[in-house]
Amino acid sequence: MIAAAAARSDGERARSAADALARLRPGVVEEARRCLGSVEAVGFVARLDRWFADVHVPLSALYPDPDGLAAMIVHLALRAAAQRPADLRAVDRRREVDPGWFQHERMVGYVAYTDRFAGTLDALPARLDHLAELGVTYLHLMPLLAPREGANDGGYAVADYRSVDPRLGTMDDLSDLAAELRARDMSLCVDLVLNHTAREHAWARAWLAGDPAYEGFYLAFPDRTLPDAYEETITDVFPDQAPGSFTEVPGTGWVWTTFFDYQWDLDYSTPRVFTAMLEEILWLANRGVEIFRMDAVPFMGKRLGTSCMNQPEVHDIVQALHAAVKLAAPATVFKAEAIVAPDELVAYLGAHGDERSGRYRPECELAYHNQLMVMLWSSLATKDARLAVQSLRRLRPIPPETSWATYVRCHDDIGWAVGDVDARAVGYDPHAHRDFLNAFYAGEFPLSFARGARFGENPETGDARISGSTAALCGISEARERGDAAALEAGIRRFVLLHAVTFAWGGVPLLYMGDELAQGNDTTYLDDPALAGDNRWMHRPYFDDAAAALRHDPATVEGRVFGWTKALAAARASLPALHAAGRGRALDVDSPHVLAWHRRHPRSGHFVGMVNVAEHPVTVDAHVLDGFGALDTVLSSDGPLLVHDGRLVVPALGFVWLAEP
Repeated sequence: MIAAAAARSDGERARSAADALARLRPGVVEEARRCLGSVEAVGFVARLDRWFADVHVPLSALYPDPDGLAAMIVHLALRAAAQRPADLRAVDRRREVDPGWFQHERMVGYVAYTDRFAGTLDALPARLDHLAELGVTYLHLMPLLAPREGANDGGYAVADYRSVDPRLGTMDDLSDLAAELRARDMSLCVDLVLNHTAREHAWARAWLAGDPAYEGFYLAFPDRTLPDAYEETITDVFPDQAPGSFTEVPGTGWVWTTFFDYQWDLDYSTPRVFTAMLEEILWLANRGVEIFRMDAVPFMGKRLGTSCMNQPEVHDIVQALHAAVKLAAPATVFKAEAIVAPDELVAYLGAHGDERSGRYRPECELAYHNQLMVMLWSSLATKDARLAVQSLRRLRPIPPETSWATYVRCHDDIGWAVGDVDARAVGYDPHAHRDFLNAFYAGEFPLSFARGARFGENPETGDARISGSTAALCGISEARERGDAAALEAGIRRFVLLHAVTFAWGGVPLLYMGDELAQGNDTTYLDDPALAGDNRWMHRPYFDDAAAALRHDPATVEGRVFGWTKALAAARASLPALHAAGRGRALDVDSPHVLAWHRRHPRSGHFVGMVNVAEHPVTVDAHVLDGFGALDTVLSSDGPLLVHDGRLVVPALGFVWLAEP
């Protein structure tokens, strides 16, 4: 519950920040020279000039003494810069020369649980050749910071930000892995939970004990009056497992617990919470973490009468954290875990307001393109791409300094974020369409090829989400079970089609571990009582070494899928139009089955991608390519694009990438 400062114009806040910097700068210059030496001090002071306003301006909206707090933050950043290892300072220099490093067309991400991928952190380097084959340039290891014992929301109930889950190794192991990755020009991404900690965290224990240094660290209420008022407008995250957003703690009151009762929400209206979290980020950055997946960011701001998501103060907090980290560790970028409505999502990439009057406020460099993922699965189920075209064309453009993370699926369930406006625009009833998608991907709909499962079903509304691996959802698993060669071919083509979009839409494509080998659902989670109640573990399999041994055999499903994944990454790396700073848009075509899109970077020619979600060939008017120059087929499912009677022929469940030489 952050009380915003009195409304002031942007100009007034900018002038206030400039005045504060003028007072602070001389002392920082001297201190930087003492701590860093003259050469490094020049860099730090240049960053101070560049980023100070992005620290001070949002703080002035959050806290009563922005000058004092900003000064404290600058000194924290300077201390972290002085402690930064030499090899990481070298990475900083490279990234300052090339701040758009994460946007390059060669970027490919890989997402895995350490234990399920390699067992332990010290064993993981043995898997790096596998990643190199795929063209991977950054590795996102799912929650690995020390969680509470017992139930921990898949690792998102963190008990210590400065320790690694002891089952995986030590913090030294993580630092060593980060160095191994850097030697291969790969970057390490780690989850950072911002909204809450485990109730066992040292902060929470000190707060419960009444330690004055931790006063105000968490949100609690003496009775149910305010919790009841808040819950009038809050939507439960896990309605079937953890209904309600507050938990009674004897002797303390009702603690805000957005997720589970053991995850206590931090109170960012307390300045010390902000600086404490900043210190954790800077400490981890100095251990080699280059990309922070900022978990649960939409929930950090609480306002009575709202959903308590996406509130203005959330963006102020993230902007200030981002700028403070840039002062100390400029090689670092933030990735927003904000699975929210499309109109609200682009704000986490710093795009505020509309295209004409909006302004850029640096927050996160990366954000998940949840809408693209949802639209792809919707299109495959309906064999109709019109909803995807409608939805994706309406999404506001993102700042050129930022990038989407594009993906077919992630570690989480799939929630059907289908906007009512978009659904009605193409003749769908929004609620009925979401019901259909749940039934289809749970394998309950007639002729469905999917073998997923419903997750998080709300008994009151009937809303649900879907769990399942890519192979299970696109028809590969079902076809293999039945031994149906034709259905298997269709399933593989769906797999390739999906990735042909995510690798070329624009942004950083992410692969989830095991998908590159067509691994299906893993039901062994049912044997573990701690996991059995959460069917999302079905699509978090253990790495299958036997499947990996087949990855070079094109006669196998594993070999075909792995080969296509490699081919997509290699072709992508050769196409400057796919640099994330370029611009893209969905194209109008005269077939409801085809999703077509155009991209161009200022330093490239034109690129056009097309996929056909129907199970039969379709054609589109060749004039869709007018104005794009002479386009060559760079990669496709079925050879060079054919033209017949002035129409482009797109094969069944096929794709084509076209590019101007």
